[in-house]
Amino acid sequence: MELDRIEQLLEKYFEAQTSIAEEKELKEYFSSSDVAQHLERYKPLFGYTIQARQEQFSAILPLKTNKRKSVIWISAAASVIVLLGVSLFTYNHYNQPKSNDLGTFDDPEIAYKETQKALAMISEHVNIGIGSMNYLNEYEQSKNKIFKK
Repeated sequence: MELDRIEQLLEKYFEAQTSIAEEKELKEYFSSSDVAQHLERYKPLFGYTIQARQEQFSAILPLKTNKRKSVIWISAAASVIVLLGVSLFTYNHYNQPKSNDLGTFDDPEIAYKETQKALAMISEHVNIGIGSMNYLNEYEQSKNKIFKK
């Protein structure tokens, strides 16, 4: 009779329909020494919970961390790097050779020719910019035709 009840409880257990009391009954049965031969294969399944209860975590965890020391070292290293960066920048900036050559010419004709070259280059780039403005004008006209004001 008891064996039939255990088999019924196993079926209910595998269908996830057992109550806590029924599961406890199964654990007690499989932890005993008189388990039926054909049900021996389920013994590790229910014996695991008993074994798992007996296990305890015994490692020692440190409660205090040395986070503060690492933060101090990182902040000190960062401030040294910033200080070195600023000092190298100022050193390179103030020790640049001073150039008095500002593009001045002694001969007025050479100055005139160089000025014409510079103005021609500026004019060329301005004309390219004005050419692209034609596309904007066409867009504006098309928009005004579609969305009449």
